Amino acid sequence: MNNLPTDNLSGYLDMDLLRFTTAGSVDDGKSTLIGRLLYDSKSIFEDQMEAIERASQKKGEEHVNLALLTDGLRAEREQGITIDVAYRYFATPKRKFIIADTPGHIQYTRNMVTGASTANLAIILVDARKGIVEQTCRHSFIASLLQIPHIVYCINKMDLVDYDKDTFFRIKKELEDFSAKLDVRDINFIPISALNGDNVVDRSTKMNWYDGQTLMYLLENVHIAGDYNHIDARFPVQYVVRPMTTEHHDYRGYAGRVASGVLRVGDDITVLPSGFESKIKSIDTSTGMLEEAFAPMSVCLTLEDEIDISRGDMIVRRNNLPEQSQDVEAMVCWFTERPLQTGGKYAIKHTSKDVRCMIKDIRYKMDINTLHRNEEDKNIKMNDIARVVLRTTAPLFTDKYHRNRFTGSFILIDEGTNETVGAGMII
Repeated sequence: MNNLPTDNLSGYLDMDLLRFTTAGSVDDGKSTLIGRLLYDSKSIFEDQMEAIERASQKKGEEHVNLALLTDGLRAEREQGITIDVAYRYFATPKRKFIIADTPGHIQYTRNMVTGASTANLAIILVDARKGIVEQTCRHSFIASLLQIPHIVYCINKMDLVDYDKDTFFRIKKELEDFSAKLDVRDINFIPISALNGDNVVDRSTKMNWYDGQTLMYLLENVHIAGDYNHIDARFPVQYVVRPMTTEHHDYRGYAGRVASGVLRVGDDITVLPSGFESKIKSIDTSTGMLEEAFAPMSVCLTLEDEIDISRGDMIVRRNNLPEQSQDVEAMVCWFTERPLQTGGKYAIKHTSKDVRCMIKDIRYKMDINTLHRNEEDKNIKMNDIARVVLRTTAPLFTDKYHRNRFTGSFILIDEGTNETVGAGMII
């Protein structure tokens, strides 16, 4: 199925993992592009390929519809659109990948936020016939708001404009002018035809005027090691490990994922919110002990001192503390049809900590098309993005989102229905 290093499983497990998302307007070819990536990189089982060939023939289509690989819902296949976020996994000899195929419709913006929240890279498709449209601006802004480090604009359907050089460079110039307003440090532009595979995995012979890299080459080689914060050590505790066996009778470990920074055996640490101090005694994993752990590794820490620690507490380095406050200011993307209201009460989940909160104030609503702030209209409806102030029932240990995407984000939950109603990025 995949071009994997089958003779060296440990080498495969140690490979870099790139999470990327696709975005763009309706019918820009997001699902087709992912299908083309999977097909040309030989990451599709034979029975999968046979199934989509039969489905394409049944619908009377001239080409094999590669979009069917990701459009799994019946409504998606019938309408030819993406509704829910679809995740796909594949690998090449250089890197492992997780793809989040997100919807293009305005009413599914919340799904795009969900799928892009953990991405290292965003592929934003632009129809070569239409150029920049409203959803291009919307998804570019969301990618910037979510601090996705790398954006790739794929000008798709070049085959429908006869692979015209001037069309590509005109759209590229418009995108460069627009993206200058965004907070993104790495932006690339690639002319492609997802349907025919031009510049997706293999270089196009019909666009000799383009001397840049193919999409697959960029995905395999984009530098992502610097995307993680390796300075601020943050370890939210998820679970206290107490085996109570004869062999490990006195063992007390604190399991979780390193949110950022590097933790080493012997480091001086502080436990929040208690403020008690200790040293790291050991760093344990299912495969043995480590001398150090870094984001995003999942490990179990033991400390030299007996301290009362439970889920929701955070272990940090002694001289590098996060902000600790009950007043949080954030950009929130609203997910539900019931509007966000000042004075509304919700449950908030931040790292492994669960508390309750109240909306103190709505500062403004963001106009995603113009990137202007609307301080008059504070009616926050589904898919709107607004700047709000929260008051929590207990202090949260936070960093600003642009510095730490893990400790700088949270979700809001309706306690009555247990529905996730919003996602926030702390400013």
